[in-house]
Amino acid sequence: NCIDYLMCSKEGSAMHDLWCEIGMLGKDVKLCPKDPFFTYKGHGGEITFWRDKERTKKEMLALSPDDKDAIEKFFENVKRAESMIMPLDKPMDKMGPRDFMKLGDFAKNVPAAQKAYKGVSVKDLGEGFKSPVLRSAVQMTHPETTQAYSFIMSYAMCTSGSGDIPEGGSLAAANRIANRYKELGGKLHLNAPVKNVKIEGKLASGVVLEDGTEVKADYVICASDANHTFSSLLPRSYMPKKLQKPFNDRDHFSVFSKFHAAYVIDGRAGIPADSSYWESKGLTLWGKEIKDVGVICYDYDNTITPEGKTIVHMKLFQYEDDINKWLEISEDREKYEAKKAELAQAMMELIVEQYPEAAGKIRLLDTWSPITYMKRFNAYKGAYMAFVADKNTKTITTPGVVKGLKNVFLAGQWLMGSGGLPPATAQGKFAAWRICKKEGVECK
Repeated sequence: NCIDYLMCSKEGSAMHDLWCEIGMLGKDVKLCPKDPFFTYKGHGGEITFWRDKERTKKEMLALSPDDKDAIEKFFENVKRAESMIMPLDKPMDKMGPRDFMKLGDFAKNVPAAQKAYKGVSVKDLGEGFKSPVLRSAVQMTHPETTQAYSFIMSYAMCTSGSGDIPEGGSLAAANRIANRYKELGGKLHLNAPVKNVKIEGKLASGVVLEDGTEVKADYVICASDANHTFSSLLPRSYMPKKLQKPFNDRDHFSVFSKFHAAYVIDGRAGIPADSSYWESKGLTLWGKEIKDVGVICYDYDNTITPEGKTIVHMKLFQYEDDINKWLEISEDREKYEAKKAELAQAMMELIVEQYPEAAGKIRLLDTWSPITYMKRFNAYKGAYMAFVADKNTKTITTPGVVKGLKNVFLAGQWLMGSGGLPPATAQGKFAAWRICKKEGVECK
């Protein structure tokens, strides 16, 4: 899933500075421009969401003059959302009125954009257009239950020039961050799963590994999946009330995942670089027909595409009822593998249907499902991001503290819906900020 675009990749924000500090970005890190954001073809038409929003707006109006009012409103709020930043001086629960006053355009424009689409989901946003092309297009990149503002903000990152992709993708980024950590004296302990945090009264004395080894620590930061943290690492009773709410209120907070298949093609096959979507003949999964599909083609980054080859990746949104079907079928390994193979074949046929030059030259590299996320990352319900609040529910941000424990802190994307790289990284800094405060040192 990563990195489709990196928020605040452009210089000039605290988030960009933090990316550089941890090694995600730097002078030697080349950025692949996110232009266009994506293209959709279907229903007899085509639309591209360009970085140049005026170009996109012009194409939309030419495609569907009857949608003029909806289009004008959309771009008015994309412009507002370009002011989006992530406050990083201190945790949000520690911010006061003066801190918010310092946020400038963000404090004025972003809430206005959110208010403009209050009570509107991504599905509602799409259905608000008369044009079937626009209706399908705006529903391609985000789960349909997500609040409409999420899509607007994502596109605004692209139009603001602040949503480019670091060369080498997520693996190269992870390695740079690990190297930066080690340069600063940090030590990585791999293949050492943690069984639980060892609690003595109101303090954690360290962690216990699965092999029984005890590791002493002055502070413990739990940055793993929230459900795993409070079902394995710590007793459930320590889960903050704000974090409990999404787990308990499933009518208003949901999780989602994806099924993925990656392919290699000999030659180019005429597939545009980055994200392209189209209306296909369709496939059926768990009784649901899926007609609008798409691929990411990694031709924009030659460091992850072998010479003379094309790498493409197709993914399908999976909601909680779908995830439960994956859980059920995974109990029979043979059926589970057969289902993945069947689905990967159907997806490959859709790629060849859209790009005939790939016929006879394409082969499957790998598949992964919600079950993969569960097994490898202890991910709750196979979710690779945090809870999604529905269109009528306020997103919850949880302070990264554990009531009753003086030296245990939380980090990771689950503290700030709907997650992602920026919230996960910000929460890491906030955990460091809290420790600095306890130690009486300045957090820079």
